[in-house]
Amino acid sequence: MRQEFETIQWSFDESRGVGRIVLDRPDSLNALSGTIRREIIEGFAEFERLDEAADGVAVRAVVVSGAGDAFCAGADVTEFAEGTELTHPELVYEAPSEFAGPVVAEIDGYCLGGGLVFALHCDIRLASERSEFGLPEVDLGIPAIGGGLGALRATVGPGRAKRLAVTGERVDAEQAATDGIVDEVYSRETLSAAVDELVDTIASKPPLAVRSSLDIVDAYRSAPPEQFERRESQRLRESEDYREAVAAFREDREPEFTGQ
Repeated sequence: MRQEFETIQWSFDESRGVGRIVLDRPDSLNALSGTIRREIIEGFAEFERLDEAADGVAVRAVVVSGAGDAFCAGADVTEFAEGTELTHPELVYEAPSEFAGPVVAEIDGYCLGGGLVFALHCDIRLASERSEFGLPEVDLGIPAIGGGLGALRATVGPGRAKRLAVTGERVDAEQAATDGIVDEVYSRETLSAAVDELVDTIASKPPLAVRSSLDIVDAYRSAPPEQFERRESQRLRESEDYREAVAAFREDREPEFTGQ
């Protein structure tokens, strides 16, 4: 299934339950213009509509990647120069984090400024060896927006986040992995296969449990929510997927999860 957009490629593989959004402005290193911000938001809304129309969970995982030599090089600075009023400057960063299912960032090439902020709002980040990361906003006389500094602090710690924010320095993929900005690093030739293997593994799991696990991990950013954790566990014990998982284990067969 495909939808037509101007600045992104949107697709959904119904057989796998996997959606994909490819940022498709390669000539500008996939910079976040007003149009691409709007279409990213609309792309995630399409996945939400698929879930709402399904009997259970339709979208088991979403992959976000970039065309050409960049994941995303940040905001489209030409809009600043032209004095264009920015549209959806922060909502685009919330799109992956607000989506209920897991979102995997497949990062190949530049991942800078708003591109890094966007990636940090994804649940899992895999990168190629040639990728570069950084927050160059300070050189424009502004800080990173869209919750980027908070997300970076939660990922790398306050000291490291401050250094990256105030120096604008770039780090390579190996250092990004050491810092925890990305989870794993692959060669450019093997990155896509590694992402496919990961999302297929995620898609094979009970989708309600997957989504609940994401919520619990995110909730721990502010305080240890033991009550929330217990409530989620009890809720899922009443689900069809839980009963199916237990039955399949007892019957020594592969489970069939429906997201109910």
